[in-house]
Amino acid sequence: MAGLLIGDVIRRAAAAAPHRLAATLGDDELTFGQLDDRSNRTAHVLRSLGVGHRDRVAWWGETSLDVMPVFGALAKLGAVFAPVNARLGPVEAAEVVGYARPRLLVVDGGHAPLVEGWDVPVVEAARLAEAAAEAAATPAAAPGVDERDPHVIFFTSGSTGRPKGVILSHRANALRSFPSPTADPTGSTVCMFPLFHMAGWSMALGAWQSRCPLHLVRTPDAETLLRTVERRRASRLYCIPAVWARVLDHVAGTRRRAAFDLTSLRETDTGTSATPPELVAAIRDAFPDTVTRIYYGSTEAGPGTLLPHADVLRKPGAVGLPAPGVEVRLAADGEVCLRSEYLMDGYFDDVDATEAALHDGWYHTGDLGAFDDEGYLSIVGRARDVVRTGGETVAPAEIEAVLAEHPAIAEVAVVGVPDAAWGEIVCAVVVIAPGVHEPVDVDALRRHCDGRLAPFKHPRRVEVVDDLPRTPATGQIQRTLIVERIASRAQ
Repeated sequence: MAGLLIGDVIRRAAAAAPHRLAATLGDDELTFGQLDDRSNRTAHVLRSLGVGHRDRVAWWGETSLDVMPVFGALAKLGAVFAPVNARLGPVEAAEVVGYARPRLLVVDGGHAPLVEGWDVPVVEAARLAEAAAEAAATPAAAPGVDERDPHVIFFTSGSTGRPKGVILSHRANALRSFPSPTADPTGSTVCMFPLFHMAGWSMALGAWQSRCPLHLVRTPDAETLLRTVERRRASRLYCIPAVWARVLDHVAGTRRRAAFDLTSLRETDTGTSATPPELVAAIRDAFPDTVTRIYYGSTEAGPGTLLPHADVLRKPGAVGLPAPGVEVRLAADGEVCLRSEYLMDGYFDDVDATEAALHDGWYHTGDLGAFDDEGYLSIVGRARDVVRTGGETVAPAEIEAVLAEHPAIAEVAVVGVPDAAWGEIVCAVVVIAPGVHEPVDVDALRRHCDGRLAPFKHPRRVEVVDDLPRTPATGQIQRTLIVERIASRAQ
């Protein structure tokens, strides 16, 4: 064994604070001692099922404490944890699992009926836990595991819609989650992210390295988040802008705010997607006794920049200065590039995508940026065609392929339209087929997408136009011009 290993994060937390909570979900609780013990037992069962060093194991299930021993077990075995988006339908999930080619697929009870007939060995999480309860509790140390070994593959969509697997090593994940020397050892965090999302696991590892609990929720609605803060006396709440907007609406007015005891909160952070200055001001007004920071980063790069509390009102629209250990520069075309020890190793089984994203140690984000005279970065656009909505990355081409099959549509382009709540919303810009007289609205298009695309990919807005602007030479759709036209009509 060598270096920064995620299995050691769990072992050390259990040795230092075995009875302290590692995670909660509603009434369910898991201590560090239980996490370490169950990880060991689960590792022995997984090994008996043929899982070994560098093998991939996929997980498809809702947020649950049951997945945490699986995560820990795979880290100890030197195998690779590959969570699949629980919101995907069976066809989409099967594509991701097929791409990952796992040694084993672990599913929860709700997803088990959906994988019948899949060409991969499957075990239900409850059965795995039952077997682990009877397994040996001896430490599950696997020889030869190194910090540079792949630890996790997180799946994201590229500009074509084809899934891309972001490979993160033990070293990268340990460094991304290393606690600040000023971290409060008595604090705890409420996590709005599901456990198929990089941010959920980064927050978990960050809490565990500080030997603090992470409080999960099944659904990130405002009532659940605030009740969890109150019940667990949490010190930190991180929400993407769309969720913060719902939280602020929920606590609007003195009487509504008084319904929750939120006096334990000391940090109210945000980021991930565009953060309107008025939203930041509203957070500061609603929670004046907390600090607020804005984070900019990605699954591929980890932390990029940080806008500290002292600057969130002074620098409206900015995402801050480089995070510790990170270098930031702009390419000749204005694309934001990041370099650090936190970067991914590349995209799984996709040399072309890896070479397009990583050059000479720099990760090319696809975002266009600008520095102000004090060196603070702002994101001003995007170099590649993706829509970022509510923390999810959506490929327009994937949605266009589905919408193009609608009988009322002659041509379609999908763009991201700025939105205060979601960062961007998916907007379908359509040319109606000749002879069609029925309305083509959001409801009709969302019904057409049901069962074929995950709900977060469905259009939230429809614009009917006479024609789509295209480049004269190549006939490519000019998405930027489409967005500009939509914005001008809204003024």
